[in-house]
Amino acid sequence: MKYRPSRRTRRFGIGAASVLVLAGMNGPALYRFSSDKYHAYAIDQPEYKARNGHWDVVNVPEKYRINTIHAALLHTGKVLLLAGSGNNAKNFAAKSFRSVLWDPERNTYQNIPTPKDLFCSGHTQLPDGKLLVAGGTQRYEKLKGDVERAGGLMFVHNENPDKPKTFPAGTRFTGRENGKTFESKDPILVPRAKKTTHRKTGKVTVTASTVRVYVEALRKGRKYQTGTEDNYRIAGLKGKDRQNFYGIAQKLSFDKKDFQGIKQAYEFDPVAERYVPVNPMNEARWYPTLTTLKDGKVLAVSGLDEIGQVVPGKNEVYNPKTNKWKYLPKQRFFPTYPALFLTDKGRIFYTGSNAGYGPADKGRTPGIWDPKSNRFDVVPGISAPDALETSMSVLLPPAQDQRYMVLGGGGVGEDPKVTAKTRIVDLHDDEPRFRNGPDLYAKVRYPSSVILPDDTVLTTNGSGDYRGRGASNVLKAELYDPRTNTARRVADPLVGRNYHSGALLLPDGRVMTFGSDSLFADKANTKPGEFQQQIDLYTPPYLYHGSRPELTDTGPRSVKLGAKAAFRTAQASAITKMRLIRPGSFTHVTNVEQRSIALDFKRTKDGVTVTLPKKSSLVPPGWYMLTAVDDRGTPSKAVWVKVLRKKK
Repeated sequence: MKYRPSRRTRRFGIGAASVLVLAGMNGPALYRFSSDKYHAYAIDQPEYKARNGHWDVVNVPEKYRINTIHAALLHTGKVLLLAGSGNNAKNFAAKSFRSVLWDPERNTYQNIPTPKDLFCSGHTQLPDGKLLVAGGTQRYEKLKGDVERAGGLMFVHNENPDKPKTFPAGTRFTGRENGKTFESKDPILVPRAKKTTHRKTGKVTVTASTVRVYVEALRKGRKYQTGTEDNYRIAGLKGKDRQNFYGIAQKLSFDKKDFQGIKQAYEFDPVAERYVPVNPMNEARWYPTLTTLKDGKVLAVSGLDEIGQVVPGKNEVYNPKTNKWKYLPKQRFFPTYPALFLTDKGRIFYTGSNAGYGPADKGRTPGIWDPKSNRFDVVPGISAPDALETSMSVLLPPAQDQRYMVLGGGGVGEDPKVTAKTRIVDLHDDEPRFRNGPDLYAKVRYPSSVILPDDTVLTTNGSGDYRGRGASNVLKAELYDPRTNTARRVADPLVGRNYHSGALLLPDGRVMTFGSDSLFADKANTKPGEFQQQIDLYTPPYLYHGSRPELTDTGPRSVKLGAKAAFRTAQASAITKMRLIRPGSFTHVTNVEQRSIALDFKRTKDGVTVTLPKKSSLVPPGWYMLTAVDDRGTPSKAVWVKVLRKKK
């Protein structure tokens, strides 16, 4: 008898065949779906987390989402997220400048009024817990094809030793020979000329003072540009002022106009939660580095000035007691956002890392700098020296060892060169010299590195080309152990992060990552990229090892250098490390703030007693996170401690 399948069997067979056909057509999609489902399951398993950690997305309400360019942890435990105009020319034109204060513990947010465009400013922690923010954006760049009016640099001179003069924005300058008129875009103060009298002859010499200002033609069109130097009359002057005050300019043309900086500076008060204006810098700066010195003063270096040129070595120091700035006695040139660290001997170590602007053959050699004498001792041996731009630099923990690491980096400007090299130098060596560490997970620009309480360093993300071109974002992360000089891969980040991204250690031991500003959204570089507003939290493996030690906040809130301080903990017998960690302040692959100091300590019946180092060059004054680490490498939540300098 011939077998005939039942109707039900035939229906099943037809359905199965259809599924097989569909599976054949959509196999890759089904595979990806099942693969993604399995991956999500696998990375959520306790064993995986205990080995690799875990990433989570922060739920940020729509009205608080900004293009986070800068982020700084404050001693209140909150994080200041700063966008300014957020690399958005429309926001700049509308004077829409944003800052948001985020409380990671409660996941609450607050919009903070932002007085100027602090986009691409510099920032650092002050001894009293305020955050100094200096510089920012005066004008957005214009590419050569987008420049509509001829313009450039005007030098305004004053030959009167008895009279300064202020010229408002819109002041007009007319060439004596070319007859063309340009107007200033910003107000300027031209100081008195310098008058000196020769001691022996009594002869008086007057040297004109000079101030620079950016000027543009009154009308659009190529016919208004100039090609040679000319002397310019200033409109509205009378009498002797017409002779004493004048302008001189070279070519005023349609060349590309770079970003321009501002002089304004502010202290962000974490308690009042507002920006407080202080005296402006002597130089306008866009892309500057601010480094806290051993006495609590702040060094401001580099940046683009008010006419879009790299500040030519005019470095200055801010005194938070007087709110005033003072030039260093001698000049030294650095490219923008140089990685400048305070060393344990009070000098400044320049790792060679930088971001953005400056000639390829000037100011890029690593070395130890004494700002007072201007002495600069070159530190040799760094590998891939032509790929230091957009590299990351870290003072490896503990800070007492004075070992620094430079990670990744690329060529100057949009050069496609990129490296996976890590380079390490020990400044305690008799003759410090860079040596290679283990390669990174990939060749990357813009990696973000964060010092963790267990003395490891988390490095994450970056891209294989300038601003993620060619879909080159790298979704990888690793933990580096300075003791063994080894690195291992950990859980992959959730999103790509390149230019305008960063990461910070939080008081609870987790790490936040923010930002990313890809030029394009596709591999073919045909679709414009969008700013990555998502904030993620990485929970390191040490927080999946069970219970954690606990420091009670009953110890002293302020401790002097060299002094002892007692803190309660029920897990004293298990404590193996006590760490004092300076809160980070991150932007543009630069966080010279972060450092982790090992503390001597003794276990007591009900806690631990720590002893602070004596050197303010190792522990600059200010607020720190005090963390206890147990024998499994698990850190406590941090207790905030204010470190004070000893009075002389």
